[in-house]
Amino acid sequence: MFGITKFGDNIEDEWFIVYIIKQITKEFPEIVARIEDNDGEFLLIEAADFLPKWLDPDNSTNRVFFHGGELCIIPAPRKPGAVSWLPTSTPTIPQALNIIQTHPEKIVASESIRTAVNRRIRGYPEKIRACLHRAHCFLPAGIVAVLKQQPRLVAAAVQAFYLRDPVDLRACRTFRTFLPDSRIMTSVTFTKCLYAQLSQQKFVPDRRSGYQLPPPSHPQFRAHELGMKLAHGFEILCAKSSPHFSSPKNSLGPTSPLWPAFLESLEKNDYFKGQIEGSAQYQGRLEMAKNYFQLSVNPPESARALSPGEEILTLLQTRQFDIGDFKKEEANLPPEDDDKWLHLSPDQLDQLLQEAAGKKESEPMSQVEEQNYDLTHVSESMKAFISKVSTHKGAELPREPSETPISFDADAFFNYFDKILGPGPIESDSDDLDEDGFECSDSDDEDLDFETQEPGEEAALKGTLDSLKSYVAQMDQELAHTTIGKSFTTQKQVESLTQVTSNNSDDEDSDAEESVLSPVDVDLNLVSNILESYSSQAGLAGPASNLLQSMGVQLPDNTDHKPTSKPTKH
Repeated sequence: MFGITKFGDNIEDEWFIVYIIKQITKEFPEIVARIEDNDGEFLLIEAADFLPKWLDPDNSTNRVFFHGGELCIIPAPRKPGAVSWLPTSTPTIPQALNIIQTHPEKIVASESIRTAVNRRIRGYPEKIRACLHRAHCFLPAGIVAVLKQQPRLVAAAVQAFYLRDPVDLRACRTFRTFLPDSRIMTSVTFTKCLYAQLSQQKFVPDRRSGYQLPPPSHPQFRAHELGMKLAHGFEILCAKSSPHFSSPKNSLGPTSPLWPAFLESLEKNDYFKGQIEGSAQYQGRLEMAKNYFQLSVNPPESARALSPGEEILTLLQTRQFDIGDFKKEEANLPPEDDDKWLHLSPDQLDQLLQEAAGKKESEPMSQVEEQNYDLTHVSESMKAFISKVSTHKGAELPREPSETPISFDADAFFNYFDKILGPGPIESDSDDLDEDGFECSDSDDEDLDFETQEPGEEAALKGTLDSLKSYVAQMDQELAHTTIGKSFTTQKQVESLTQVTSNNSDDEDSDAEESVLSPVDVDLNLVSNILESYSSQAGLAGPASNLLQSMGVQLPDNTDHKPTSKPTKH
């Protein structure tokens, strides 16, 4: 069994479906289920920070399932045939079902992956009520009658208004289906996503439409505005469906605009087998073609679901309603919900973003912690990030120590260094190197195979390295006299800042020569530039704070707004 749902922009609808599927497999252990969207395996995307290295979009097909209320991932063997019950290639559906049935305890996803998914569906089904918003709307009586029969049609109307184009608005210049003269006040239940889409768009109706809004100071201005926008959405839906709905028989059989092209294709492919047009054999084949065309190419109304506009028109024509009853209900409407959630403060927005990212809100630092803050943590985290070997898939941020799996293969470790420093007995397998994190063995350094170097080649290599060092030294001397050289802080300058001296040097060239010999203080320059970038963000999001936050480094707030000199190394 399978199903398809269009959830639009409301991502909570999608995760509610995940919750339902998870509960179904928990209630019925014999059921195996899988779910994906237009992004693919979005469950893996949610838990991307905790996935094993071997799992990527290319090999995740038919590996992610729900079984027994738990998320399951069918692993891939490190070597072909290493595990007899695991397929060497992408598993088929029958293979996946057989693995789930025979080895259910070995395919359960790791706790961190399951926690990431469970955190996303936490709070259901009670959370559904929190996602709804009830508001008063001034609507035509026809729309009120339709929503009483099918409340779900409000989603299609909001989407039609939200995604309108100039062609759609032509139908709203003069309303034909929902005239503004019959408007009454009613209560409409939206999802918060639909309510936000409807209320946040600024829209001025056409003067010819008959919809006029009271001034913004009017106590019911919001109800009038919401009703006007929702009425436009319903009118657009009906305008799109009314020509086909009024005469559905015109779209069937040979009168359809698709029929001539279909008949021409039949004749081109010799469907009539050379029969003379009008003969009994020709007419028999022609009737068969018509039946096939009506049932498959252009099905009749009974063979397909009605569009939202057709459903609205059907309800208007088949259901009777009394405006007087709606008027009586208007006096006893339930109160509408507060929409303060639409206007969040920056702190509330930050908290929501942190909750969505699965991160706990960090507590502010105390004054003692700020004074004792060690800036070496910034440089160490940046070094760890730079030292990570990146691939075409991007760079990996250093994980927390508690999240990093500990594994060590002594044979692979010694074989790796034997390959560089000397001949080894057996070269380790490349897959083992990848699993143990020795991706750097795939770099261009392998071209320098020290095992096959001749004495003459070693001398030539040494000469090349010496020549390269001389070039680098010459560049350092030239750059020392430029603004680029002066922009870096050297260790000699740091020492001079920490000592109180009264001697001033008169020979600038000699100082420049000495600065060439003084190595650049990499840590100090790194921290200084990061702090300068962080300070220029003025408390807003920026590259420095985003990078440090992703590495788990939190800087204290800058409470000193006075200009300061460069920090000194302690």
